[in-house]
Amino acid sequence: MSSTAADAPQAEAPPPGRPAQHALRVRVFRRYVAGQLVSNTGTWMQRAAQDWLVLQLTGHSGTAVGIVTALQFLPQSLLGLWGGVIADRYPKRTLLLTTQSLMAGQALLLGVLTLGDTVRIWHVHALALALGVATALDGPARNAFIGELVGRERLPSAVSVNAAQFNAARILGPAAAGVTIAAVGNGWVFLLNAVSYAAVLAGLATMRPRELTSAPRRAAKDVRLTDAVRHIRTTPVLRRTLLLTAVIGTFGLNFQVTVSLMATTEFHTGAAAFGALSSAYAAGSLLGALRGAGRRRPPSLRLLVGWAATFGLLETATGVMPTPLACAVVLVPTGAAAVLVTTTANTLVQLTTAPDMRGRVLSVYFLVLLGGTPLGAPLIGWIAQTFGARYGLVLGGTAALLASGTAAASVTSTHPKGEASRDPVTAGPGDV
Repeated sequence: MSSTAADAPQAEAPPPGRPAQHALRVRVFRRYVAGQLVSNTGTWMQRAAQDWLVLQLTGHSGTAVGIVTALQFLPQSLLGLWGGVIADRYPKRTLLLTTQSLMAGQALLLGVLTLGDTVRIWHVHALALALGVATALDGPARNAFIGELVGRERLPSAVSVNAAQFNAARILGPAAAGVTIAAVGNGWVFLLNAVSYAAVLAGLATMRPRELTSAPRRAAKDVRLTDAVRHIRTTPVLRRTLLLTAVIGTFGLNFQVTVSLMATTEFHTGAAAFGALSSAYAAGSLLGALRGAGRRRPPSLRLLVGWAATFGLLETATGVMPTPLACAVVLVPTGAAAVLVTTTANTLVQLTTAPDMRGRVLSVYFLVLLGGTPLGAPLIGWIAQTFGARYGLVLGGTAALLASGTAAASVTSTHPKGEASRDPVTAGPGDV
């Protein structure tokens, strides 16, 4: 599947002085994004249905929801770095065909168990863990694959467009799940998700090698994780980006736990209201992704710090909202800030890493973004169940504020006012 830049004219750099063309101008990327939109809609339907199923099986236990979430993300801590090495050693399209097929099988089995009324909490635990394993191997390859679809010049746009489709699915998925659960139950949601994987699998299977801009792959023995670690250690932008992402990912991005508990324990509402709150957060995430997709300049570390502080303030505000409507309203800008944090961090990581090392460096990024969830999700779930769901949100927002303040001090000490770096990735006066 490897090809050179000459084989993919759609990924050529723009003329000097002009902004890079939008990633959606690339035909193969448009097809890929369309398939991902269908598949991710099914995935978000399953996530909402899985949370609701766990609450039903355990008597509305927030700790139980946190445990299932932790099991789903635990493999990211154990296998994510290995997934990055594999992504740099082997063709990414082949890896994605394998991992996406495994995810479809997981959804199918969960649906059959639920429809057969034989599902037990340990089934959900086991299948969440299995999904986590597939995701740990899928994530680095899938994100690094975007660069092969569009090339470096369109990469910032492509990352944001990919986030936009992901969050569009986040809007459609929970809302559709709420309606489907109310009408026919959880089981059919899982089966619909299994079917949705056909869209992305078909797109991957029909791609032609000349449509891709693949970096030459090194021999397997020359692809070492230590090289990526050394690159991160000696690149201040990467190091600071990953540290800030680690704190926010562990404590701030646990809405899968807190929103379900806000709906059930604070507002005493049902599945439809839970879906509405989740969709409000997702709507904001979509707006944030669209905002990022329209950006004409490369992102900066200062921009990332600014969005992290904004996110912390908004998450804290969400935790003190008195009614479901007020909570939904604040969840919109909270979702926007959250996705601007993650897309800015993702783009910074990719732009400061060579294509033949992106899988490994991205695996470290996802380790710090998602790998803290096995610790953060049960902790936030326990705090929310013991003291109230509001405290879980306030703790996450406070952690984000403290981390962004520390990062801001670091950036200021490195690049004092009036002494911006010449590298547009590391500094950007006026970005925030």
